[in-house]
Amino acid sequence: MIFVLHFCGMKIITRFALFALIIGLPVGAVAATLSGQVVDATNGEPLIGATVIVQGTTHGTITDLDGNFSLGALPAGRVELTVSYVGYESLVVAVSFANADEVLSRRIELSPTADRSLDEVAIVARRNLENQQLLLQERKQASVAIENIGAREMQIKGIGNAQEGVTKMSGISIASAGQLIVRGLGDRYSTTTLNGLPIASPNPDNKLVPLDLFPSETVKNITVSKVFKASAFADYSGALVDIGTKENTGGNFASASLSVGGRAGTTFASVRQMDRRRSLWRTENLGSEAKEFSKSDFAQHVRQTDIFGTTFGVSERRARPSLGGGVALGRDVDLGLRTRLSLLAAATADRSESLAEGAFTKTINDKGGTINHFDFDSHDEKLDVAAIGTASVGVGTKHRWTLTAFFARNANVNFMLREGFDEEEHQLVGLHSVAHVYQLANGQIGGRHSLGERWTVEWSGSAATTRSDEPDRRQVMYEHSNGRLKMFALNSQGTMRYFGELGEDELNANASLEFDLGTSGKIRLGAAARQRERDYLGIRFYYNVNALRSDVVDIFAPTLLAQPSVADGLIVIDRKKQPKDTYDARHAIGAGFVEAELFPTPALLVGLGLRYEKSRQTVSYFTDGGAARKSRLLADDLFPALNLRLAISPESNLRLAISRTITRPSFIEMSPFLYQESYGAAQVRGNDQIANGYNHNVDLRFERIGSGRWQMLALTAYYKHLRRPIERIQRLAGGSAVHSFQNADNGTAAGLEAEIRLRLGDHWTASANASLMYTDVKLPADGGAYTNTQRALQGASPYLVNADIAYQSDLAGGGRLTLAALYNLQGPRIDAVGIAGLGDVEQLAQHTIDLNARLNLACGIGLSLRAADLLSLDTRCQQEVPKTGQRIDIKRQPNATSISASVSYEF
Repeated sequence: MIFVLHFCGMKIITRFALFALIIGLPVGAVAATLSGQVVDATNGEPLIGATVIVQGTTHGTITDLDGNFSLGALPAGRVELTVSYVGYESLVVAVSFANADEVLSRRIELSPTADRSLDEVAIVARRNLENQQLLLQERKQASVAIENIGAREMQIKGIGNAQEGVTKMSGISIASAGQLIVRGLGDRYSTTTLNGLPIASPNPDNKLVPLDLFPSETVKNITVSKVFKASAFADYSGALVDIGTKENTGGNFASASLSVGGRAGTTFASVRQMDRRRSLWRTENLGSEAKEFSKSDFAQHVRQTDIFGTTFGVSERRARPSLGGGVALGRDVDLGLRTRLSLLAAATADRSESLAEGAFTKTINDKGGTINHFDFDSHDEKLDVAAIGTASVGVGTKHRWTLTAFFARNANVNFMLREGFDEEEHQLVGLHSVAHVYQLANGQIGGRHSLGERWTVEWSGSAATTRSDEPDRRQVMYEHSNGRLKMFALNSQGTMRYFGELGEDELNANASLEFDLGTSGKIRLGAAARQRERDYLGIRFYYNVNALRSDVVDIFAPTLLAQPSVADGLIVIDRKKQPKDTYDARHAIGAGFVEAELFPTPALLVGLGLRYEKSRQTVSYFTDGGAARKSRLLADDLFPALNLRLAISPESNLRLAISRTITRPSFIEMSPFLYQESYGAAQVRGNDQIANGYNHNVDLRFERIGSGRWQMLALTAYYKHLRRPIERIQRLAGGSAVHSFQNADNGTAAGLEAEIRLRLGDHWTASANASLMYTDVKLPADGGAYTNTQRALQGASPYLVNADIAYQSDLAGGGRLTLAALYNLQGPRIDAVGIAGLGDVEQLAQHTIDLNARLNLACGIGLSLRAADLLSLDTRCQQEVPKTGQRIDIKRQPNATSISASVSYEF
């Protein structure tokens, strides 16, 4: 602490000395100075970019990232200053200086405007949409019902990425493999956009881009709309999740941060990893010869050359602490002629490890007997990297151009030691190593132009590329037999490698023309286009180990599998590269829309919208026999939307939304080839008869957003009728289950949501949301081997609860202390659909508690401490056995508390 105080003092002295040197005057010169902080009067939150101007002059300044300002060259005597911020009531502050060199400090509190429409002032001021109070005002004034969370709130609550952020909103949870569940509707029913433009997922099994690709350091805010508006693509009934990236709202700054942490039971524990050539910063690549050689040439080449460069050997080490850091730079440049250039660049990198011991999974029969059972320990090492750069140019209040570039890379390597028995009672030990790399690069450009007093043009475009690589997945299996340990040779897939590559390119374009009707409303016309192209390749290498007769001495040093055994012919590597392991897919959408927002009375907003979409979706693939095929899904649709907002008081709205939307199948769902994204994952076969599903949606919401004790209260009821919903089914083929997809007859999703934000005195705030959900789907009689023909939607929880309480207090000397506690309850849900007489697999309810503390010092240093998942409850899944009435645990995954501390400094 002594060091920190000394550092802060030196910083202040240095800044003052540099200032005096620059203006060419000795320290202690001739002008009075007013410094201080501008904050929100309701919650004390700093206001970034607020203006402080001497009345009757152009002499002024703006607040920095902590709401601080300093205004010099003020005369002695009484001075009146106007302090203003978009969405807040302006305030005149009178200050009296006794001497010409006097320095005073003031804390200035602004109150939110009760009834100002933010949309009307959007082009005359740069709104800082990281701010919690301003986001509430935007939510109140929005023409459709929305929920949002900003960077400031994410910082207070210790939220690390966009995925954590959306789960704090009502009715939203994350299922296995990062799938977003909204109001009980799975991944296929929602969509994600980046700064308003669609963004594809690198994961072929998920429609939505993994939200943990977006660290909080790069996110300005997250906006979720659960109702349809005609200006958006219509393929959602759950939610439209828009991630707004950071931009410089004014001012120059530079900051850096460093964090360190660990996970209980992991940090400094003994962990294992399989041999690899490269770090997580780079992706393992399979040589072109391994892909392109003919089968005979490959068989000869692989005996002469080690084409992989890695072995099945396993090393042991100590797990390292988590480590992360980031930098950010911002600059605002006055180019003259009422033109300003704003620049921002930020980059983050985080590396972490986790160890799970004592997990298990098993399969049972319809009488409750165990078919197979495996215990396993697993270790994950993860690297998350993201970078963003934005540049915007504003010419007066009429024109603005924005350029954004975003890059993210998530790399994860998992090692698993598995031991148990299979359905044929073989006693097995397995070593598994899986690496998965998701990568996204996205560039965007856009503009907004006011043409005269009433016409406004907006346009935007983006180009993106995503990649999903699974390089060098490895598995080796051993068998205990008669007291001996040998290579497991019964199954040709026991020892193998797998390489998977998926790439997708996407182009988007939007343009709209808006005419302002004054107090009567506005009319908007627009068009949009989207094109996606995907390529997939999977190659497997099976090791025939039948000739290996020696006992295994050390499972972690399998010398029998080394290159000399391949060269001598004791091991034969069979490459499986077949036409059916590739596919190409294309999807193009052209759309046009018209929207009208009309005010029949000052209190009633009537939003009418109609959207037309022309969709062309194709997948080129090969059958199991190698015959080339193409699946097509062509559609031309109209999507109407009605959104009403009735202001029943200055602080309260009543909203009604009615719409029709669409659910389109993914590429792998519409083509009947046998697909397996990764070895060990479920086998999936698409369906060329699958059709689009259509959804009819009704939402009714009451919301009250004020500036007193009750900052926000919202109550929502919704109903969705799903016509021909697409459901994942299972069929029995050759004694094993193959997943497929089929249109069900119909489905229903309905529920209630409640949200509240309270100010509890001068320093305490609290918020909570709760959701009660009912989902039901009726499956066709010929749909598969499932046990229940009517059930809840897979992944849907009947209830969800989020709650948090925060303490904020200003400290002597200008610092600020923030404490927050967060609670989440996720109700039970179907993890897997039961087949062959067994009930559904249900994941039990899960409770989590997180704590976050942050101290911001006046000198620019920030300190934070976060503890995640304090309860560390195991994730458990049970399956019902209808014949016996039992509920049997079939899966358990241990969880553990993680703690991290970070320090940041703003220059």
